[in-house]
Amino acid sequence: MTKAFTAMMIEDVDGKPKAALRELTIDALPDHDVLVEIEYSSLNYKDGLAIAGKGRIARRLPMVGGIDLAGTVVQSRCGDWKTGDRVVVNGWGLSETEWGGYARFQRLKPEWLIRLPEALSFEQAMAVGTAGYTAALCVNALEDWGVVEKGGREVIVTGAAGGVGSVAISLLSRRGYNVTASTGRPETHDYLKSLGAISFVDRAALSEKGGALQKERWAGGVDTVGSTTLANVLAQTVYGGAITACGLAGGADLPCTVMPHILRSVALIGVDSVMAPHAKRQRAWELLAESLDAAKLAEMTTVEPMSNLPALAEAIIAGKIRGRVVIKVA
Repeated sequence: MTKAFTAMMIEDVDGKPKAALRELTIDALPDHDVLVEIEYSSLNYKDGLAIAGKGRIARRLPMVGGIDLAGTVVQSRCGDWKTGDRVVVNGWGLSETEWGGYARFQRLKPEWLIRLPEALSFEQAMAVGTAGYTAALCVNALEDWGVVEKGGREVIVTGAAGGVGSVAISLLSRRGYNVTASTGRPETHDYLKSLGAISFVDRAALSEKGGALQKERWAGGVDTVGSTTLANVLAQTVYGGAITACGLAGGADLPCTVMPHILRSVALIGVDSVMAPHAKRQRAWELLAESLDAAKLAEMTTVEPMSNLPALAEAIIAGKIRGRVVIKVA
């Protein structure tokens, strides 16, 4: 097939990664077993870094960007997938070592694909994207640990106005938990209340170094920030509580002690979305289909064309993006 289409390609220009729209053909795609016609992708923090050429996210060049995609199978050399199947893909090295979702067509390995629940449209799937899917992994992990109770003590979400935080608040609230949002942007409070947050903690209150053990408050939490924020959240978690960690917007360090863990039996649960096994992925998408409020999802979502990706990349790195940005690939 030689059909031409547009893709956001990251290339080496004078020794630095640079993203630009390029015309590709299907014959130029990787030789994987399933060809998907993509309807939508999304914008995540990692996408912003890749498109802006910061952090060396794309480790093989040239590279089609986009760590998420949703679309329809149009060709398959694998018996598990057939023409017309609706699929979603997150992670697996897309936009890093494998060509990603910022293209009208992409060839993919069959094991990367997840069947999109009927309750979700392609646009909704990418409004969820890796951010929302990661939030669902965190919620499942907290519930599996068994430390959070519906209507019980507070559950904190840091980086609350971002993509992971927004979906986490919506999911936790919809499932009956009392959610406290941590954000440094007071102008987002009404938005976060609409998603289900019942109280707020200023980001600054968690970003300064605190004691190894502080007043107990959180039964559990979803942390997207890392560094001192995560250290303070752990120090404020109740006996037997648990915090899921899935991001490092505030830094990759963790300046804390073992005191919360050995004196209060606090658990720190790492959550990875890139290489998560198929069963965890499918369960996360089922949770999203079941518990995510479609109206709230629409409220936290904007749709943009691929041509706006360079500006959007700079905005998400600067922390100026609220909620989720869906990229219309068609």
